[in-house]
Amino acid sequence: MGSSRSSHDSIDKGLEYRPRMRDLPSPERPRERLREKGAAALSTAELLAIVLRVGSAEESVLDLGARLLARYQGLPGLAQASFEELCQERGLGGAKVAQLKASLELGRRLLAAQPEARPTVTSPEDVANLLLAEMGLLEQEELRVVNLNSKNQVMGISQVYRGSVNTSLIRVAEVFREAVRANCPALVVVHNHPSGDPTPSAEDVEVTRQLQKAGEALDIEVLDHLVIGRQRYVSLKERGLGFGP
Repeated sequence: MGSSRSSHDSIDKGLEYRPRMRDLPSPERPRERLREKGAAALSTAELLAIVLRVGSAEESVLDLGARLLARYQGLPGLAQASFEELCQERGLGGAKVAQLKASLELGRRLLAAQPEARPTVTSPEDVANLLLAEMGLLEQEELRVVNLNSKNQVMGISQVYRGSVNTSLIRVAEVFREAVRANCPALVVVHNHPSGDPTPSAEDVEVTRQLQKAGEALDIEVLDHLVIGRQRYVSLKERGLGFGP
């Protein structure tokens, strides 16, 4: 009996100390950050955490949001997933899925009614806020392209490669295809390092150099190339790698 009670106490204590939203220091809680800095300052995973409200004993709501983004490869994948499919996910039930679907639909309707409400990219951090949470958890390397209009508003994010991202595999036409189709004058290239270390490799620098030259020929500016790791990123433009004459 004594060992049984001790075991239950340990389990209860373990559950108590699982990371939860209310356990975070107040300035780090997504709701507080939204209030102080505005919604645009939050990562996609943080915004999802606010919508979902709570996680589970095994997973914080922030981790739940990041896991869903990684599994469905971003908000477009979540929007396309069926209600029934999402209900099968650990930590989700009918009520949470309804909240999530309603939020995604409101966002879609806002963009349809007010195109100027699209996210604007003014810095590498803006791009990182869009993609860091989900791409930082990917187990395979991916290259995505953030296509921008003349006001640097995001017109779309396309996945171009999955697997090894190197000069021998990258086809320039694939990287610029969506920008050419949508008549976008600029783009940002983003890829992840599954190792978690975002330090650019020599291959990353060479890819950047080739894409910048191709962009000049197509009259589409490659504004930056971000390498994403575990909750960290590196801007090759800021480091002067692969950009310039």
